Amino acid sequence: MHRPYNLTYELQDKAPSGETFHRLRIVPASELHADVIAEEEAAAASPSAQDNAASEDAIISATDGVEYSLVDNETGAVVVRSNRETIDDNARQTLTAQEIEVLKQNGTDAGKDLIAKLMLSHTGMDQKTTFSMAKYKLLKEKKFLRRFTVLPVDVSNFGNYAIHERDANKIMEMREEMVGLLGCWGNVHYSEGGHAELDDAPQTTKTEQEEIDEVTKPRQPEGTRYLVVDDTGGFLVAALAERMGVLYPRDVEGGVVDGSQGSQDSPTKLPPKTTGSEAKETVMADTANISQPDLVPSVKRDHDGNLKDDAARPESTDGPQPLKRRAHPPRRSDFHIPYATTNTMTLVHTNGQPNLTALNYWGYDSNNPNHPPHPIHDHLLPLSWLQLLEPNFDSVYSTEPPVKSADDVASWKPNRRGNYHRKRRRWARTRYIVDNTQAGGFSGLVVASTMDPISVLRPLLPLLEGGAAVAIYSPHVESLAALADCFSVARRAAFVGLTPPPEVVGKTAEELERWEGTEDFPLNPTLLLGVQIHTSRARKWQVLPGRTHPVMTAKGGAEGYVFTAWRARPAEGRIAARGKFHKKVKPTGTSTAEGTPTTAGTPAESSA
Repeated sequence: MHRPYNLTYELQDKAPSGETFHRLRIVPASELHADVIAEEEAAAASPSAQDNAASEDAIISATDGVEYSLVDNETGAVVVRSNRETIDDNARQTLTAQEIEVLKQNGTDAGKDLIAKLMLSHTGMDQKTTFSMAKYKLLKEKKFLRRFTVLPVDVSNFGNYAIHERDANKIMEMREEMVGLLGCWGNVHYSEGGHAELDDAPQTTKTEQEEIDEVTKPRQPEGTRYLVVDDTGGFLVAALAERMGVLYPRDVEGGVVDGSQGSQDSPTKLPPKTTGSEAKETVMADTANISQPDLVPSVKRDHDGNLKDDAARPESTDGPQPLKRRAHPPRRSDFHIPYATTNTMTLVHTNGQPNLTALNYWGYDSNNPNHPPHPIHDHLLPLSWLQLLEPNFDSVYSTEPPVKSADDVASWKPNRRGNYHRKRRRWARTRYIVDNTQAGGFSGLVVASTMDPISVLRPLLPLLEGGAAVAIYSPHVESLAALADCFSVARRAAFVGLTPPPEVVGKTAEELERWEGTEDFPLNPTLLLGVQIHTSRARKWQVLPGRTHPVMTAKGGAEGYVFTAWRARPAEGRIAARGKFHKKVKPTGTSTAEGTPTTAGTPAESSA
């Protein structure tokens, strides 16, 4: 429908002309914040704002120590007695539940009449302060007012929705603050390196054997590449893709469809200021006035797409000519690599296929083999732990595809022919991803996994380049504290000291990077520097004069912690941190009264 986001819509009553649908009205900002604007204008116009505020906040109540009672006006029964008991709001509301239901069904003006009658029927409204009355009105508006606001599906809104409305465990209770810490400490960004994508490479005619050799040849990684371990159903991948600018699909004009237009807080996006009567006339444009595309008569075609005999002979030359068959783009080779060479995310997953269900909200389906164009499709490279650690045990990686002649393939049935091409394309993609990952040189590592972080870092740390950022999220701090202890100063000093562990004696620097570790040294403590553990939690506060405090109904759950560090390249050989020592030569002779040394046997010169 392409309606602007962040605007508040009101569901209007059905028109008396017999319409069976409700029209929508955009509620202007002046109407949404009418109470606040009126209060600010009254406070600004008042000569003594403090005296007025004190009189408005005064509560009409009984004196302390005096017993009072609340009596029902109709029956005369005492509802509440004693100044310590709380007066029930239901006892003060004269409208019954049945009458409220009737007003809800027959109410008009989008529920405003019902709210007005509820406030007029409340017998204790005169005893409420300005703050209490505004709070009462706000609660009734949330319950009975027929309004809604359309928000864009970005990572922040989706995370809040998953935590408060859905199952928070599916995204490991990762709040918005933790997502920001992972992206910042992981140094995730889009790099303007100027590297061309593999699709832009010049197409040359090669034989199938040459194409297979091109896929299996050793590759030298280049550009900005990130290593990701995601057990949040694709939520972490979506957050990183948003920071890299490859999450939202692009429209036909090249613009990003992210729903950022139409903000109600922006003054340039707001509708013109209108009065109350003019605001009611502001309705959505009638879709019947939109011009429809011209209809083209359909034609009959056979299975090959050719026109049938009756459709190939038009009745007259003056009528519309049959549509020509659209020329399809040239078919790419089965060994074509559709991935970019930079600004990519290599996702290491546990199962045979990655769990990326959260990306469905942004138009990406990882299970679709013929996926339509999407920015994340060329920048996401998935592989399993088996393909990373033991690629020869994976049948897709180790088994080269068969090579058949074009005549043999053409003689097969369509199902067999499709499986033949599908297996060849899958082998080429898997071979490229695994070889490119094992070559290393990644710019950063971002992890949000339920596995032990020590076991995750053991095979992934050697794949990072020097100075790469490491950011690991965990709902609880215990696992991250154990990981930080592996890189403590004491362990590093014992590892590189005069008596290193006997298991590392005689090993080269490359062998030490891929060292499996021991019980005392689970990981090589020299591979990471600047180890820290961070946490952050944004709390909502009620900010009012004399009533400022945190909101008491905040959602609990895991606190969330982020482990951060930087990849280091250990120095080879022994390091001696001392300078050159020179023995200070003492001058010979006796000292004078002024402290000037003289040669032995030579009298000191006296001053004039």
